[in-house]
Amino acid sequence: MSDSDNFEEEVLQAHASLIHRVVLHCNDPGSAPDLDAILRQAEDSDWKRLVATIRTIISGNRDESILQELDEEEATIIDSILRGLEDPSTLPALQPDFQSSLAAPGIANLIHASRDGNAHSLNIIANLIRQMLNVGGDFEVMAGHIRPMIEGERDLASLTENMTEKGQKMMAEILAELARLEAEQAQTE
Repeated sequence: MSDSDNFEEEVLQAHASLIHRVVLHCNDPGSAPDLDAILRQAEDSDWKRLVATIRTIISGNRDESILQELDEEEATIIDSILRGLEDPSTLPALQPDFQSSLAAPGIANLIHASRDGNAHSLNIIANLIRQMLNVGGDFEVMAGHIRPMIEGERDLASLTENMTEKGQKMMAEILAELARLEAEQAQTE
């Protein structure tokens, strides 16, 4: 692997969560509820050009010319977002140690959107399941429960069987977010 490939892989892994959230939001607006807060935090950390480009993508611009004004790290992130919008299987793998408080809303939103037949969310879910199976442990158990959750399973005890305390906490957070999303949907119907 060349230094360039190593650099790109490091950038993608460092920003995988952001990349996933942007792609998710672009395909199902509002499905990454913490995205605005993350973008404001990035702006405050002097990533103004990157955030402006992400906002351009969110507004619908998918032209690769938006890469021209970016440095190498920013361009790598934006290119990954653009490729992920075209083909979710190109999205970088999420780190197995991501915090449940950050991951739970994203997973819950994917499950919720998949219940409504959102094809893009189903593709992202399939990719996420493959990643979780490769990680093993709680993630492997959780991967086995995603399809039942899409189909409506909400029993915490059965969904957390054979999981560690950390995995159980994350599953509880996913179910809480699903309950919130389903209540919101019921109010609008």
